[in-house]
Amino acid sequence: MRSLAKPEVLQSAVLAGLITAVACYPRLYLAAKLNYPVWYLETMLFLGSIVLWAFVFAWHTEYCGQPVLTFEIRRGPFTWATTSGLVAALVLRFWLDPVLRARTPDDYPVSLEQWAAMTLFSLAFTQLFLVFAPFAWLMRLIKRQRPAIVLTVLFGLYVLVVKNYRSPQPPTLTLWIALVVIRVVVGLGSVLFFLRGGLILVWWWSFLLQSRHLLALFEK
Repeated sequence: MRSLAKPEVLQSAVLAGLITAVACYPRLYLAAKLNYPVWYLETMLFLGSIVLWAFVFAWHTEYCGQPVLTFEIRRGPFTWATTSGLVAALVLRFWLDPVLRARTPDDYPVSLEQWAAMTLFSLAFTQLFLVFAPFAWLMRLIKRQRPAIVLTVLFGLYVLVVKNYRSPQPPTLTLWIALVVIRVVVGLGSVLFFLRGGLILVWWWSFLLQSRHLLALFEK
């Protein structure tokens, strides 16, 4: 736990938390319904992100032997991320999105401005909350990569279950199976690319997944 108190870790976490809060602001500003003021949610995002980023900067490199942020990405992982990202984006766009858009239209952008805001939020916070921070924490706790990867993916499934449990329209069995498969694939891919290329490779892969919404916007 001493790693969390290192000055370089705290400085990196505060800076990353500030960037995360700024990147998430457009999503909150454009949101139709909020239970709390934007300034309050931004403050909570900033403070929470500092803690989550501290996990990442304190433990990822120490227990995985890989840098958190690197611009030296090997061609192999980059090719895999690009190819799988494009394939997954097309599968989601033409197979799953039409069903989910009818169920939860608020989760889909209706303009380029909204797409940019949703994409920034996904890259800045969603990946941090679902992948980067829990994986670093589990590596610190278990110190074994495979169990940490599995539990990180299971955490993503837990969040999916909670989200759908609160939904007024429970998904059908077929849709539920599809959601679970997609969540497992996305969670597993995010962790593996994080280990092979750091933050930038995961952000690139996630950006490709989010880019599928542009197809729907340009079709209008």
